[in-house]
Amino acid sequence: MNSRKLALMGLILALLGSFLVFDIGQYLSLEALKAQQAALHSQVAANPWSAAGVFFLVYVAVTALSLPGAALMTLLAGALFGLLEGFLLASFASTLGATLAMLSSRFLLRDWVQRHFGKRLAGIDQGIEREGAFYLFALRLVPLFPFFLINLAMGLTRLPLRTYWWVSQLGMLPGTLVYVNAGRELGQLDSLGGILSPGLLGAFVLLGLFPLLARKLLGLIQARRVYAGWVRPDSFDRNLLVIGAGAGGLVSAYIAAAVKAKVSLIEKHKMGGDCLNTGCVPSKALLRSAKLANELKKAPALGFTGVTAAVDFPAVMQRIQRVIADIEPHDSVARYTELGVEVIQGEATITSPWTVEVNGQTLSSRSLIIAAGARPLVPKIPGLEQVPGYTSDTIWGLREQPRWLLVLGGGPIGCELAQAFQRLGSQVIQVELAERLLPREDSDASELVLASLRADGVDVRLQHRAERFECIDGESRMVARRLDTGEEVTIAFDCLLLALGRVANVTGYGVEELGLTVRANGTLETDEYLATRFPNIYAVGDVTGPYQFTHVSAHQAWYAAVNALFRGFKRFKADYRVIPHCTFTAPEVARVGLSESEATAQNIAYEVTRYGIDDLDRAIADDAAHGFVKVLTVPGKDKILGVSIVGEHAGELLAEYVLAMKHNLGLNKILGTIHSYPTMAEANKYAAGAWKRAHAPHGLLRLVERFHTWRRS
Repeated sequence: MNSRKLALMGLILALLGSFLVFDIGQYLSLEALKAQQAALHSQVAANPWSAAGVFFLVYVAVTALSLPGAALMTLLAGALFGLLEGFLLASFASTLGATLAMLSSRFLLRDWVQRHFGKRLAGIDQGIEREGAFYLFALRLVPLFPFFLINLAMGLTRLPLRTYWWVSQLGMLPGTLVYVNAGRELGQLDSLGGILSPGLLGAFVLLGLFPLLARKLLGLIQARRVYAGWVRPDSFDRNLLVIGAGAGGLVSAYIAAAVKAKVSLIEKHKMGGDCLNTGCVPSKALLRSAKLANELKKAPALGFTGVTAAVDFPAVMQRIQRVIADIEPHDSVARYTELGVEVIQGEATITSPWTVEVNGQTLSSRSLIIAAGARPLVPKIPGLEQVPGYTSDTIWGLREQPRWLLVLGGGPIGCELAQAFQRLGSQVIQVELAERLLPREDSDASELVLASLRADGVDVRLQHRAERFECIDGESRMVARRLDTGEEVTIAFDCLLLALGRVANVTGYGVEELGLTVRANGTLETDEYLATRFPNIYAVGDVTGPYQFTHVSAHQAWYAAVNALFRGFKRFKADYRVIPHCTFTAPEVARVGLSESEATAQNIAYEVTRYGIDDLDRAIADDAAHGFVKVLTVPGKDKILGVSIVGEHAGELLAEYVLAMKHNLGLNKILGTIHSYPTMAEANKYAAGAWKRAHAPHGLLRLVERFHTWRRS
């Protein structure tokens, strides 16, 4: 630290020390100032210019040194100098003091902060460079944290001094005026009866209403900025227009119709979206057939001999289409039309914040909801176009069973389909870049799934990175690199399934033209109310995240629809506190809340209770005695932080814990609930019992033991 910095630091510390040593804070209290009110008034009357100058310098010192009392000084300005003069003094003094505090922070701390946290602050600096003036104005108008913290924090950014000055001056004007007015009214109070004077009551009402009025003003200013350059229609054809008829879009339209809003739903492909046509429904239908194929192999263990069956692969795939057809009416045009939704088949293009073009027509709506979904990630790997490849969207058109199926990816989709095709008779090679499968789950869950896949015959290759594909003499091959040894390996196959996750659909329908923000992970950016940068345009489901689950899309749809239809009256923040998810491998893996790895990473204290399903009567009877229930709780308490279940019907077993966490019910409540015998659900009760035994009141039990001994004597 150079000499100038040391000198400034010494001066600041000396002034702060004087403030503490001489207890100057005692003079910056309402009681002290009220006691000296008459003397202060006489001094102002006798020497107005000198008094104003002294007051100005004291105010600047208080704000520059970030001392408590700035609000009181603003009240005092009104009490001593009146509304106009007090307002001018407080306004310019507060801005000058704030600027000095900002410059001190920048001079003393910015270089050190940049050296140690420069990379982390790069994004903040970029945001300040783009929108710094508006951020500062919003903080000044509706302070999210105290002004002295704003002064110090802005000193660490690259916000220009001139911008900081004029934005602070402008942003603090309304609040300063309200406080000076309140001080003026307080200064005129000379008896208890004056408390009920209209002027004083009005001043305090204005003081209380100011944050609400400031937020409203800020919202209007922000809306004008956001909608600048767009022409808003004088009237609208409909209340809500929804783009995409997957889970999020269907539920959004359903809710709008239920509350008698005029709503249109646009879908360019098939009603029901990915879940019905290429995701949840077909994959679970495939898993059902694969489960039966595996059950037949267990026939001798269950007391059957001579049980054989051959897999008719085309019939299995045809059944999947029948299942889709049976469920289609639930999501059909006819059903939603009957519910009151106008369904439009066509490709939508958003042409303004209120208009959408489809089939050559322009439709206007007060609010829009984007539910455009996501698509499978297709990586850029050399030679990929030379080999026969499928994704989770296209695999359902397969009619000839693959002899050697290569599955690239070890997430939920990859694991489910790898196991299913293996059980149906294909030889599956599953390749995963990470050290284990299902990396978002705890390692104990991953290990059980890995063991099951390998027991079924899946050739699982962990820590393998795909480097290129090639086709030699009609044989498809993937060349991969083993990350543990560096060895290059070649894997032959006749069919490839890419299961590397999904990417949001954020192009092709007007997102770019509207300038909607796309996050670094490729999803549409929304706020806590699911609104984009335009307050009347919302996004739900896979297109925005943060979870790519059908039930989360439907969950978000309620918030988006209600917020879109009743914006201006009431809004609701999307609630992600209790989100369940399930991977439908055998064994199933289901979880809600925190996993152990997440709790550790977030430095959250927890206690683990574990119950092995291999000890459960119904599981033993069903030849399903494997897996566990693992509950994370607050140490010493039964409050549930998270639950992981691995085993048969884990998804169904999880529902009890989802309900408990949603309504803040602890393990004691689950233990006190009657569960039918023999059922798999008893595993939840036994897990609660294990927690109870670990927290038994041993001191009390010893006393009870002595009591019973006494009763026997």
